Amino acid sequence: MLSWVTIALVLNMGAVPALAETITVTVDKMAFTPTEVSAKIGDTIEWVNKDRFAHTATVKGGWEVVLPVKKSGSLVVEKAEAIDYYCRFHPNMKGRITVAAK
Repeated sequence: MLSWVTIALVLNMGAVPALAETITVTVDKMAFTPTEVSAKIGDTIEWVNKDRFAHTATVKGGWEVVLPVKKSGSLVVEKAEAIDYYCRFHPNMKGRITVAAK
């Protein structure tokens, strides 16, 4: 005979939430690659700096992720929106994240 706890656990197995993804943006040769990425709420954007210079992923009036030489930085996206970002040190470097609801 199955206990109520076992039945509850079996029934909950079908209710597994969608796993968040990590989306990688490479920073190399003074550019974000890919320039545009699509994500869902809860996903992580990870910037990997392979360049010889420090960079940032900066949103004007918003957040900033500092990317030291040969290091990475990340951010979890929390709401559905289009986010334009740039490098504060090299403003010609630009990228865009389009975040959709799950």
